[in-house]
Amino acid sequence: MNFPDNLKYTKDHEWIRIEGGTGTIGITEYAQGELGDVVFVELPPVGKSVKQHEAFGTIEAVKAVSDLYAPMSGAVTDVNAVVGATPDAVNKDPYGKGWLVKVKLSNSAESAELLDAAAYRALVGK
Repeated sequence: MNFPDNLKYTKDHEWIRIEGGTGTIGITEYAQGELGDVVFVELPPVGKSVKQHEAFGTIEAVKAVSDLYAPMSGAVTDVNAVVGATPDAVNKDPYGKGWLVKVKLSNSAESAELLDAAAYRALVGK
């Protein structure tokens, strides 16, 4: 199972790639594996504010529907149209083409609450 070292992780199985003042958010390989085949993703519109630890959308798989939680606070600047059209991109490439939203981060200090790859790997027991 893949847990890239350049990402930060939440206990709710989201990841964030921080580049400057922008965060790209998705779900982990572990999460997509637990969900199974993703069939629908509901994401917020561009401009919507998200708050750390609060739900910003939902992901629906054959087995379950789960909320998506923001790893950090900010305003949505981009939504992945690929995932809207082909939700299984989350299963095929969760850290690449399967990203969900990009957020202009409003509080960089929140990253201190996130897990690094080793801590997330320990959390999920992989």
